[in-house]
Amino acid sequence: MSDPFVVVGADAAGLSAASKCRREAPDREVVVFEKGRWISYAYCGMPYFIEGLIERMSNLLSLSPSEVDERGIDLRRGHEVVGVDPDANTVTVETAAGDTLEQSYGDLLVATGGRASTGAFDVRGLDGAFTLHSMDAAAAIDAYIAEPEAYDPARADVSAVDRERVDRNASMPAPETAAIVGGGYVGIEMAEALVGRGLDVHLFHRSGHLLSDFGEAVGERVETELTEKGVTVRTDAPVDGLVGDDRIEGIAFDGADGVETLPVDFAVVGVGIQPNTELLNGTGVDLGAGGAIRTDEYGRTSLPDVYAAGDCATAIHAVTGEEAWMPLGLTANRAGRAVGATVAGDPSPVGEIASTAAVKAFDMEAGRVGLIDAAAAREAGFDPVRETVTAGSRSGYYPGAAPTDVTLVADRDTGRLIGGSIVGPDRAAIRIDTLATALEADMTVPEVERLDLAYAPPFSPVWDPILVAAKVLNGALDDD
Repeated sequence: MSDPFVVVGADAAGLSAASKCRREAPDREVVVFEKGRWISYAYCGMPYFIEGLIERMSNLLSLSPSEVDERGIDLRRGHEVVGVDPDANTVTVETAAGDTLEQSYGDLLVATGGRASTGAFDVRGLDGAFTLHSMDAAAAIDAYIAEPEAYDPARADVSAVDRERVDRNASMPAPETAAIVGGGYVGIEMAEALVGRGLDVHLFHRSGHLLSDFGEAVGERVETELTEKGVTVRTDAPVDGLVGDDRIEGIAFDGADGVETLPVDFAVVGVGIQPNTELLNGTGVDLGAGGAIRTDEYGRTSLPDVYAAGDCATAIHAVTGEEAWMPLGLTANRAGRAVGATVAGDPSPVGEIASTAAVKAFDMEAGRVGLIDAAAAREAGFDPVRETVTAGSRSGYYPGAAPTDVTLVADRDTGRLIGGSIVGPDRAAIRIDTLATALEADMTVPEVERLDLAYAPPFSPVWDPILVAAKVLNGALDDD
């Protein structure tokens, strides 16, 4: 076994690739290096753990180290890959004990993921200020917002947890007022979680509407929902800085009368993530959209025998045909699995992405796909036409029917559907999958209007909201 498949990173993309390779090529050596102790965890479940909907942190784990070992994978935690020599096909590894070793590879997968971007806000060394992009951060937040005498350490029931950090945060007085910086996925989900834990929550967003990538219709209804549930939402309110010496004391932001300061004793910064690509510095690897590692349809980088997948890698956008960067769970798992098959001898495309996403805000659900922003659509070469309609989620006479807003975007010249969003309280988010399928199939708006979607009063009116929106948009295209 002189050509081991070496994987850097033991989360979604990395372990999907390692597992698939072992299944397809059981005689090939597979080595996975992970610099930390956490592996294969559900990042998207962290806000729900913090809210208390998930009782134990172990519920968020997909694979344990022993299960990885049973698959015949050589998993080495506490091993950080600090260098890649693409000419020699070797990586340099530093262990937690301070030793350095060289590992050869036949194929190498870089699945180093991403990290929270804090922008101008440095949360390090400031008690009560957090980002949320690791299980240790989730455990620390959960401990920090609990009353010291009421905190249950069994909630963080995984041996990999940074127990010292958890215990330190658990010993501090519980906060009363929370600030969330950023109105994206993390900000919206954490607002719900923190209200559920009894905090007075203030959400700051620098642009005019929340969930900027989802469009105005979604942002407005989500803001209304948050406000009705007790969240103070401030849009068009850039945050200037975090106030405090040792512990967070306030948030400085641009208010109506200049810079204002809101006293808080807890803050979460959720202004985005950035890809971890530093491992390949100096190798000459090509970087692409978002500063992520540029890959082809099989996940191959510009370096021989080197692949990349997950939050650190680009993919091809299904609408534009150009490279894009969309750090989401399915993208990582699917790409990792494809790379594992490819290096095992079965060339498998990683698949295109359509920017499909969904988010929950209390009783409101939202989904988005493709190109929604008109400027982005024009930049991609389209002439966008957009319509937003409100339609019932079920037959009007059936209990539970609720207004659902659907926004569809089409290209004026071809009639092709290029984007859409949905928001509403009654199973709105799952409807986005219909639009994602239509985009992947390059369907036109008339073709979407003619889809034979299921009808029964408990599930949908005769004219599903998507069909209503397609009918209205088709009319707008005809008028042009």
